[in-house]
Amino acid sequence: MSYQVLNRVDAMADELFVEGEEAERIGKLADETAKRMKEAGSIKMLQPKQYGGQEVHPREFAETVMRTASLNPSAGWIHGIVGVHPWQLAFADPRAQEEVWGEDDNTWMASPYMPGGMCVPVDGGYKFSGRWQFSSGTDHCDWAFLGALACTPDGVPEQPVRMLHVIIPRTDYRIIEDSWDTMGLRGTGSKDVVVEDAFVPDYRVMDCDEVIDGTAVRRYGRTETLYLMPWSTMFPLGITAATIGIAEGMVHHAEVYQGDRINAQGTAIKDDPYTLFAIGEAVADLQSARDTLLANVDRMWDLVDSGKTPTFAQRAEGRRTQVQAAWRAVNAIDRIYPRCGGNALRMDKPLQRFWRDAHAGLHHAIHVPSTVFHASSLSRLGVEPEGPLRSMI
Repeated sequence: MSYQVLNRVDAMADELFVEGEEAERIGKLADETAKRMKEAGSIKMLQPKQYGGQEVHPREFAETVMRTASLNPSAGWIHGIVGVHPWQLAFADPRAQEEVWGEDDNTWMASPYMPGGMCVPVDGGYKFSGRWQFSSGTDHCDWAFLGALACTPDGVPEQPVRMLHVIIPRTDYRIIEDSWDTMGLRGTGSKDVVVEDAFVPDYRVMDCDEVIDGTAVRRYGRTETLYLMPWSTMFPLGITAATIGIAEGMVHHAEVYQGDRINAQGTAIKDDPYTLFAIGEAVADLQSARDTLLANVDRMWDLVDSGKTPTFAQRAEGRRTQVQAAWRAVNAIDRIYPRCGGNALRMDKPLQRFWRDAHAGLHHAIHVPSTVFHASSLSRLGVEPEGPLRSMI
């Protein structure tokens, strides 16, 4: 692993932190931050070498996302989400790849994958309409993956439901300004987008089930270990890495703040064994969350690299481990922040921003533990999960 992008992120650490404050104010990633990330190659880490990408090990990608998020939560979040889209585009139809990357291989793609649209079949493709929330980093993207339901020619969703991933250019969708006003991750600019009766050719539509179960990449013919990794490992990885990185950033600022702090009893925090014990225990949990997430992706990589195809049970186990890592990280900082005293609540202190952003990270659907834990436990008992229990696994 070369860690070239990580080294570049370290070199611009001070600038990224300051620009994180600007992103919070303006409600989207600062233009200068997007420029820095493009120059660093942040979003090209999982992109095919054929189009100027690096094809790094996903562990390196996750560690770089964590570092970015620890400096600038919004940049880290966008790095984690937008940075995974080149991985999926790598096994889309070559015509779609050429349209996105042919003229500029530093083109960014937004999302979301939630099925907010309807795809009605017409000659050569689909008529496509819908509205989506939570399009992170969308102001700096020129294309998007948007989730949709496949419909019959009369516009009724197919039964059983079939979900699609639609590749669409910025010229075919509108960004709704002032649609992102939240208590956390404000700087991600995760605005609503709208599509109205756009025509999408067949080759720019991917079947969601085929993406998740690996059929799509096998059909495309890619043999690189990176692209044979399960979607349910790769897509959540950037989001959880960002959440953990934000938590690590909060701990850093808490430790700087506590360095000369005197508590209400007149005791220096450095001499307060109760606070030091609580912080030490929480930081150990945060470190474990990081290590667990990275070991999880290493384990899946080794399995795929050995020529094996992960079973549903193995994918569910990986998702369970990934979800738990995110919750463990945020629970850890919840034991640190209250021990930083009343002044840590002030808006001119960075602690509150990192704390809010980490909690906002848990609200992503990829961090909901219920069905994931259920499916993983059933699999361990030899029962094949069905229906919604297989979602995003």
